[in-house]
Amino acid sequence: MTPLVRQKRSPATIPASKFERLDAATVQAQMAAGTNSALALTRYCLRRIQDIDHTGPALRSVIELNPDALAQARALDAERRAGKLGGPLHGLTVLLKDNIATADRMATTAGSLALAGMQAKADAHLVKRLRAAGAVILGKTNLSEWANFRSTRSSSGWSSRGGQTLNPYDLSRSPSGSSSGSAVAVAAGLCVFAVGTETDGSIISPASRTGIVGFKPTLGRVSRRGIIPIAASQDTAGPMARSVRDAALLMAAIAGPDRRDPACQAAPAGRVNYLASLKTNALAGQRIGVVRQNLPNHPQTLALFEEALGVLRAQGAVLVEGLEIAHRYQYATTELTVLLHEFKAGLADYLRTFQPDAPTQDLQGLIDWNAAHAEQSMPFFGQELLLLAQKTTGLSSATYQKALATNHRYARTDGLDALFAQHQVAALVSPSGNPAWRIDHVLGDFSQRGGFTSPFAVAGYPHITVPMGLADGLPVGLSLGAPAWHDAKVLGLAYAYEQASHMRRPPKFVGYAQAI
Repeated sequence: MTPLVRQKRSPATIPASKFERLDAATVQAQMAAGTNSALALTRYCLRRIQDIDHTGPALRSVIELNPDALAQARALDAERRAGKLGGPLHGLTVLLKDNIATADRMATTAGSLALAGMQAKADAHLVKRLRAAGAVILGKTNLSEWANFRSTRSSSGWSSRGGQTLNPYDLSRSPSGSSSGSAVAVAAGLCVFAVGTETDGSIISPASRTGIVGFKPTLGRVSRRGIIPIAASQDTAGPMARSVRDAALLMAAIAGPDRRDPACQAAPAGRVNYLASLKTNALAGQRIGVVRQNLPNHPQTLALFEEALGVLRAQGAVLVEGLEIAHRYQYATTELTVLLHEFKAGLADYLRTFQPDAPTQDLQGLIDWNAAHAEQSMPFFGQELLLLAQKTTGLSSATYQKALATNHRYARTDGLDALFAQHQVAALVSPSGNPAWRIDHVLGDFSQRGGFTSPFAVAGYPHITVPMGLADGLPVGLSLGAPAWHDAKVLGLAYAYEQASHMRRPPKFVGYAQAI
């Protein structure tokens, strides 16, 4: 892989993003009034990607551009002139994490050189919905390779195909992951919004650490079909945006039934109106449980959390203190057991269905390819997790079945379900985590205290992070998690907090002057 060359330009020449602070509704209104167009928006985003992502600070959040993006935009503008609106996202730009299949001229690789240049044979279900909604698909975003399921000491935001994605708030800091590129691209104003995926923390963590909104829906709200998997029992795609309203708009587009995805069959019948829940008084009278387990150890983050609780109270929320999520450590090891088993089975199924011409068609083939190309594919860390997954013995094994049952019992029934029922709370609130750590390709990501992604990830329940402010100049988020299928509800609660606090601050690319 040829590294991107950082251009020697003054930080003052980084173009100010005229769309960075505009929400999707504003851009759509401009298009309706004729003062903006899909083509103008797309051209602007492509120029900004060139100036900020490929050169300038060289954030490396976009791994590949869609060669047909401008043609898509022109076609959508022609439809608008003819009085035909393709859908609720007509003309808006979206970037997709590079583990989401697209049947076009772009590759789908999960950041791995093993799949470089390999195109999917069909769109992921959510991509079909995006196209039907009128979105312009700008390209694919970089990610932690294989969605951060390759090594025990990986560096978030690094892939052998895309290199290291940088945090736009401080170029020396990690963007977190695995949806690193999606989060950074949204934070830097390279698109209107992006799609990420999460198995455990991969939407919430990078969104929190890049100052944006990230929403992990209930498992089954968004089809998993066409997403390169880690674990079928936890994987879901979700929106990443600069505002809760934009996240809800994107959620409305990508969510929906898929008869070929078993998880979708569990969703309650009927259409969900995600935008209707967005009310400034949504917190009034709502019981919100405050979880202080595993709080971040960063003083400014803790101070911002107390301020956020004050905002919730001022908006009429009834805060229920002293709550703890029980049995969190009961699935501390069985979660990994489930992921290892499901990854081995899921990867082979995905490759067989979506990329049958890939140079490797199963996990052992991938391991062998990495070993044969170690200098390019493993310059910093290895593939310990892939090797562990290869040793698993199938989804019918007693080890897997027992681990999955343990996860569901202690994360759902005896964990979150019991807590929500006992205290009659609409949601739980906690900091999303500490500020971003420094990028380290020697030791990898080191453990960060704070947040509660695992209970909601293992249970498959909805979880959202909203900007809570800057701690030592770095973003931190406020997390709200809710019971299964309460996706619209938690979006509404987050919206009410966001509108009362307005804590998002755009990035300043700290470190760029030193970098050049």
